[in-house]
Amino acid sequence: MFRLDTDPTLLLESEERRQLREVLRELLKETCGPEEVCKQVAGPRGHDRLLWERLAGEIGVQALAVPEEFGGAGYTFAELAVALEETGRVLCPAPLLPTVVLAGHALLRSGDRQACQRWLPGIADGSLTATVAGFPQAAHVTAERGAGGWVLRGEADFVLDGEGADLILVAAEAPDGTRLFACEPDHGTGTGIGAGTRTGTGTRTGTGPGVGSGTCERVARRVLDPTRRQALVRFRGAPAEPVGEAGQAAAIVAAVLDAGWVALAAEHVGGSAHALDAVLEYVRHRTQFGRPIGSFQVVKHRLADLLVDLEGARSASAYATACLAGGRAELPVAASSAAVACSGAYRLATAEYVQLHGGIGFTWEHPAHLYVRRARADEALFGTADDHRLRLAGLLGLTGRTNGASRANGASRTDCSSRTD
Repeated sequence: MFRLDTDPTLLLESEERRQLREVLRELLKETCGPEEVCKQVAGPRGHDRLLWERLAGEIGVQALAVPEEFGGAGYTFAELAVALEETGRVLCPAPLLPTVVLAGHALLRSGDRQACQRWLPGIADGSLTATVAGFPQAAHVTAERGAGGWVLRGEADFVLDGEGADLILVAAEAPDGTRLFACEPDHGTGTGIGAGTRTGTGTRTGTGPGVGSGTCERVARRVLDPTRRQALVRFRGAPAEPVGEAGQAAAIVAAVLDAGWVALAAEHVGGSAHALDAVLEYVRHRTQFGRPIGSFQVVKHRLADLLVDLEGARSASAYATACLAGGRAELPVAASSAAVACSGAYRLATAEYVQLHGGIGFTWEHPAHLYVRRARADEALFGTADDHRLRLAGLLGLTGRTNGASRANGASRTDCSSRTD
């Protein structure tokens, strides 16, 4: 049995977190508002680099949830969730989710102190970006011992920030079972966002240390959400190092996915809140028949429904964040519950964002379509809402009430990912 209760004070925002939110909102308003994202999403990666450096240098966002012994600030995921909510509010294109949440959590969960000491300080100070492959999509990567150590062969598709990450943590099949491996694609070719060799076709390659030691080829994918870049990564004998012990991969993947779902929930709350605020501002000033359209009863009802969904999502996200920050056993249930509640609220919020803005909401110049893209793409990023309902049924002992057809349908929807090609 799961006890779905917690200390209510953990769900409240402390004064320190409130101040963090205010500082972050001011910085992001200056550098990464939705209108700015509209202009920048198709631009060079330099925009990501500048924003990433400011987040690290002026506020220390990347270091929030990293332990002090590894160069971090030593706070918890509760503080990082504030940053995720604010970056989700403006569709920040910086790789916070793959680097800090997914890769950072994978390193910590592995218990490999040598790996943590090597890479976490770079994540904390913003000099290193990272991502994971094979979480949860099958990576189709094998690891074998070469003359100079472990090498990876195979490919992983739709890897978050796969084109730009300096470090890729891969769940690969080794002779002793699935293990986690760390690969530095651009080792020896420069570091930082945008390092490596880029061809005219959008393909980027990096080589490991030593002549003929293998390569890692990365091809940017065209996806529905241009603010969350993804790539196909091909390992052609790329050098790698094992992280953690054999037999840990399944537990690491499960823990990272729980953290990813909680992080996405926080982002969705921020995006939904922005959509509601933008609609409220618009309906106050847009007039029809001599009065603001916000005074029409049908508009009031739609906004009231959206507010109820948003507050429910905010509560689910806060509870999941408290479970992750406190290491509570209820985390799997809380994470999937938050995924269902927050993705549903985000979908409704973005639909109303477009529709209640009338004709302007359907134009490419207006940022509403970017939020629709983010909401739809994120629904399938780590599993759909139906997938999470099935998972909850299993966790709560209700599996017998589901059927094979529903399970198959959920799996097929997950495989669709967020691709557009």
